[in-house]
Amino acid sequence: MDGRWPRWGAEAGLVVLTLLPPLLSQPYVDTSGAAWVSLTVYEAVGVVVLLLRRRLPATAFVVVFGALLAALVGSAGAGAKLSPLVFLPLAVLLYNLGNHGTSWRRTVSAVLGVTVLSVAGVWLNRMTTDSRDFQGGLDVLAALAPMPLAWAMGFAARTRQELLAAAERRTADARRAQALEAAQATQRERTRIAGEMHDVVAHSLTLLVVHAETLRARGSELPGWARAQVDGLATAGRQSSGELRDLLRMLRDPADAVPLRPVPDLGELDTLLDSHRAAGGTVDLTTGGRLESVPGPVQSAAYRVVQEALVNARRHAPGAPVRVSVDGVAEELRCEVVNGRAARRATAGAGVGLGLVGMEERVGALGGELTAGPTGDGGFRVVATMPWEHAGV
Repeated sequence: MDGRWPRWGAEAGLVVLTLLPPLLSQPYVDTSGAAWVSLTVYEAVGVVVLLLRRRLPATAFVVVFGALLAALVGSAGAGAKLSPLVFLPLAVLLYNLGNHGTSWRRTVSAVLGVTVLSVAGVWLNRMTTDSRDFQGGLDVLAALAPMPLAWAMGFAARTRQELLAAAERRTADARRAQALEAAQATQRERTRIAGEMHDVVAHSLTLLVVHAETLRARGSELPGWARAQVDGLATAGRQSSGELRDLLRMLRDPADAVPLRPVPDLGELDTLLDSHRAAGGTVDLTTGGRLESVPGPVQSAAYRVVQEALVNARRHAPGAPVRVSVDGVAEELRCEVVNGRAARRATAGAGVGLGLVGMEERVGALGGELTAGPTGDGGFRVVATMPWEHAGV
C-alpha cells in the first residue's frame, strides 16, 4: 500500500475507517448529550493514538483501552449508551500490537495493565450506576471476546513478514555465494589459460628470440638484407615476449594489472613503423593536431589499431605500400590506415580472423567507432575515431 499511496494518505484512511463507523451508528443507539460528549472525547484520543501506534504499540493499546473504559463508564453513569462499534479502534490497536510489538515484556505488561483497568472499570461502573441496563455485562464480554483474534492476526502477519525477510536474506546470501564461486571458477580458468599460453607460446617465442640473437651474433657472415631482417625479428620477439609476460601476469591475477613494461602510446609509432619497414614493408606516417594532449587510453588504443592494421597488411597484402594518418582535433582522435594492392601472393591461411574484432572492441570500449573494408583499387582501409571524454579525463 505504501508503494502506491503516500504514507499520510494510508494513515488518514485508517483513521477515517476506524473512527467514522462509531459516529455513524451512534444516532441509532443513543442521541443524548452525555453519549455524544463521551464518544467525542474518546475519538479525539483515538485519533492521536492511532497516528502514534507504530512507534508505541503497547502504550497505544493501553491508552485507548483506558479511554474506552472511561467513555463507557462515564456514559453509563450519566444514563447513556455508546455504539458497540466503539470497540473497533481497540481491535485495530490489538492487531498493531501483534504486528509491531516486538517486545514480549511490553506486550505482557500491556495485557496485565488492561486487566487491572478492566477490574477497576467494572467496580466503578457498579459504583456509579444503579440501573442494570447501564451496567456492563454479557454485551461487553461479547464485544471483547473476539479481540484476541485481532492480536493473533497481527502476530501472524509479522511472522510472515519475518519469514519473507529471512528468505530474501538467504537468497541474497546464495547469490553472493554463487557470484564468489563464479569468480573463483573464472580465476581458475584464467590460471589454466595462462599455463596453456605459457606452454604453447612463451617457450616457442623465447626459442625464436634465442635463434634470432644467435644469427645477430654471426651477422658478419650474413648478407646486408638478412642482417636487417634478423635485427627486426629480434626486436619484435623481445617486445612480444615482454607483452606476453604482462598478459600472463594479468591472466593469473587480475588484481595485478599493472604491466611490467610501459603501455605503448602514439610516441612509439615511429618505432612500430620501423619494425614494419625492417620486415620489408613500406609505410608513410602523417600526423596532425594536438597528439600530446590525447588521453593515455586513447593513445594506447590507437597504437594497437595501427599495430594490428600493419600486421594484417603484412599477412594479406605483403609488399603493399601503407599510409598511416593520425589526427587529434576537436576533442577526437582519428586514426586511418590504408594499404594498397598486394605486391606478391599472401600466405595461405594467415591469421585467425580475430584482428578486426579486437580492434572494434578496443575502440568501442572508449565510445568510438571503427570502420574497415576494401578500397576500390584492391587495398584495404581501417578508420578508427575515438572521443576523448570517454577516456576518464
